Amino acid sequence: MERSVKRLIEDKKKRREENIGKYIEQLSDESTPYRLRAAEALGGCADPRAVEPLIAALHDPENEVRWVAAQALGKLRDPRAVEPLLPLLADPDRWTRRGAVWSLGELGDPRAVEPILPLLADKKKDVRTAAADALGKLRDPRAGGTLSAALEDEEEPEVRTAIRRALREITGEAGL
Repeated sequence: MERSVKRLIEDKKKRREENIGKYIEQLSDESTPYRLRAAEALGGCADPRAVEPLIAALHDPENEVRWVAAQALGKLRDPRAVEPLLPLLADPDRWTRRGAVWSLGELGDPRAVEPILPLLADKKKDVRTAAADALGKLRDPRAGGTLSAALEDEEEPEVRTAIRRALREITGEAGL
């Protein structure tokens, strides 16, 4: 009995290794759906070997692949992803910007604070919301002034709520 359990575990490990290799390979496939599925799967694998291929996928010609790759990197929480994600904050595609800012919040690296601040004025409210959420996760006092100014100018209730939440995370004040 013990031998069969051990063999099952070994088989599972072997399949996992093979699958990670296949997903990494599929990130270069000509089929967009394959690349999307591969990026999503690698984000859930918790394997450091996925980081570099996902970083390469940040340059994919398809917006959706860049977005999913950015989010996958946030799920992996590997600091190697910070620098490659920063340029995506200026990507013309809103989903890519949103994925990058979300991931930078997940990574928790203070280098992301200054580059995220301009996104509080993004033309898309979901990007502004994601920027406020990320800044709240980063809890860096440098963001306080810009968040307060953004709160004054913001008209969207959803974004205002995210800004208040971020300010509470940074300042610890429950009254915001």
